[in-house]
Amino acid sequence: MKLLYTLFSLTVFFSNLCFSQDTRPWNAQWIGLKAPFDNGKSYGVYYFRKAIELPEKPGSFIIHASADNRYKLYVNGQLVNIGPAKGDFYNWYYETIDLAPYLNKGKNSVAAIVWNEAEYRPEWQMTLRTAFIIQGKTPAEEILNTNDSWKCVQDKAFSPLWGFFAATNGQIVDMNKTISNWQAKDFDDSAWPAAGSLFQGNLKGAGDGFGYMLVPATIPARELTYQPITVIRKGASLPATIPANTTATILLDQTYETNAYPTIYFSGGKDAGLSLSYAEALYDHREPYGSHKSNRNDVEGKDFYGVKDSLTSNGQQGQTFTPFNFRTFRYIKIAVHTRDVPLVIDSLYGTFTGYPFKQTAIFKSADTTIPKILEIGWRTARLNAFETYTDCPFYEQLQYIGDTRIQAMVSYYYSGDDRLARHALDLMDQSRLPEGVTLSRYPSHTTQVISTFSLWYIGMLYDYFMYRHDNDFIKDKLPGMRGVLAFFSKYQQADGSLANTPYWNFVDWATGKDWFVGAPPKGRDGSSAIVDLQLLWAYQWAAQMDPSPLYNQKIAQLTKTIQQKYWDAGKGLFADTKEKDHFSQHANSLAILTGLVNKADLPALGKKLLHDTTLTQCSIYFKYYLHQALVKAGLGDDYYNWLGIWKENIAMGLTTWAEYSDVGYSRSDCHAWGSSPNIEFFRTVLGIDSDAPGFSRIKIEPHLGALKAVSGEIPHPFGKVSVSYEYKAGQWNMEVQLPAHTTGQFIWKGKSYPVKAGDNKIRLQA
Repeated sequence: MKLLYTLFSLTVFFSNLCFSQDTRPWNAQWIGLKAPFDNGKSYGVYYFRKAIELPEKPGSFIIHASADNRYKLYVNGQLVNIGPAKGDFYNWYYETIDLAPYLNKGKNSVAAIVWNEAEYRPEWQMTLRTAFIIQGKTPAEEILNTNDSWKCVQDKAFSPLWGFFAATNGQIVDMNKTISNWQAKDFDDSAWPAAGSLFQGNLKGAGDGFGYMLVPATIPARELTYQPITVIRKGASLPATIPANTTATILLDQTYETNAYPTIYFSGGKDAGLSLSYAEALYDHREPYGSHKSNRNDVEGKDFYGVKDSLTSNGQQGQTFTPFNFRTFRYIKIAVHTRDVPLVIDSLYGTFTGYPFKQTAIFKSADTTIPKILEIGWRTARLNAFETYTDCPFYEQLQYIGDTRIQAMVSYYYSGDDRLARHALDLMDQSRLPEGVTLSRYPSHTTQVISTFSLWYIGMLYDYFMYRHDNDFIKDKLPGMRGVLAFFSKYQQADGSLANTPYWNFVDWATGKDWFVGAPPKGRDGSSAIVDLQLLWAYQWAAQMDPSPLYNQKIAQLTKTIQQKYWDAGKGLFADTKEKDHFSQHANSLAILTGLVNKADLPALGKKLLHDTTLTQCSIYFKYYLHQALVKAGLGDDYYNWLGIWKENIAMGLTTWAEYSDVGYSRSDCHAWGSSPNIEFFRTVLGIDSDAPGFSRIKIEPHLGALKAVSGEIPHPFGKVSVSYEYKAGQWNMEVQLPAHTTGQFIWKGKSYPVKAGDNKIRLQA
């Protein structure tokens, strides 16, 4: 128990961040290993240390810290921060940390590990060279400013273990060579050389911008929570002794997917090889093409594939390893090959990490499946949120705009914390190329442009405009929005239709006729109804945020052109192409959502979307838009019946939502774009929606289907919105509570009833 308590205590160390901008010029230096030993460009792991004497334990001791690539900061042996938040050279983030809780009267040590993964770094990692900086907030804290008073040494025990992952790679560590306990308070660093000063640390706007333009982080420290791993599916239970000259394998099951820093303690086993491998699921067979996964709970006869960390034991007692970066896994495989001495695996545990979202939404009903869907969706969303939103934590960890739009809406409805969404919008705006289009994903050290995602960026701005209360933030983003629309205007033909829009026109992982790598079919003139409809929708959003006669003209022109060019009266459907030889759920969903379908025609078109199997079908991702269209078509009472893909995920043992609709061949088992039910059980079923910018007016239009007793609440910029619906004795008893400074309407069977701030009770006959 003492060991377990010690391990747990090491996971509750994160400091709170202070977000006030320090405008004083910095006088700290970026430091690294002293030249000529290192040019800072190669893979390497570096330790920095400084000892300070304090006359008293301080009440406050605030410093700013950053590094390239990444750092972990320790005070008197305790881990206090991990950083920096992802950024680029024009916006290189520093964290503000109060060290006072970890400092004592007398001697104190401050230490940091900085690692540079160089060409093996994650796709999202920008880098100039290995570097570290601390700046004291006031003269009292400048005793810790980085300069040649710090010491620095390289740990040469580490090398990269490369694999085909954009997110992260494994580590090779020879414990015979590593420097142990370097972060401890009383570690003897007298033989270490002084660190080398590289160049001045400057806030953005100071100087010419050489090096890193430092800006304060705007998001809080990531959560770190102890997470035991106790289920053994194969091999010996822990602790385990692996005899000499033995090869052994242990398969552990977290029982659900997670992001965690695994920590293993082991002893003895001089020169034994020990590896930890991490997988979302096991494969029926793992091949370059045609890889297949069946029920994720099954382990017999399966192939293991994932990131691996490989260690060589030095034979000592109490060896420990935690990788630099968190690992994503449900399963961990421990493989051991001993030589002449037995090796003891003492323990293995995880430290969960992620953006510190707190669930505040509540949904209550007698249905037992809905809580499971919401639980899995929230886990999926959380595993794809740490310093940015990401598409998937296992393979890429990249913030794609199409994914992020849905993820931000989950955050608004489920948590009310919009800081990560603002951070995402800032990064997307910063990613814009000179021609106006955004990058598809950012941060990213290589360029990828999905032009259609720039239109979803405008949609994400509009969501923020409607669901949050922050007009100044939106005003700051309008020039970028105009730049995006100016980019698309260059490819509009005389009738407004887009022709041969450049870059990747990804829409969905659909498998219909002539869809190519997610891009829809084009007509002979290079046009696509789906892309035209996305542009129309973007102009509609823009017109509400930034009223302009130009946008109204574009809307009128595109509306007329799309109706004339793509509407097939015989089929009663919008076609994907001018030739009217391709039809999809996508085009017709967007036509409904952009208001191109008469109200009287909506139910018929909605039923075709549901039942016409000749239409190219939406994947789990684009069902977010399909379901909104079906609700607008008046079919919202059937929402629960549209969740077949989600129920199939559950039946297949997934604990997060898969990337593709075909879960057997889905590459990623954790894609947050599948978490849209965590929005729609509140927006569609409970019916809570914004009806005016800033959520200042609220629309309550429930779609209860077969539910007879249901209640819930969501966070709101001014408090919370709560509802309760109960059918009893032929009467619906409806209760609605709105926050202060809001008004609203309650809609039931087409009839509207006004509701006000505070409690509202409505009694309606069935």
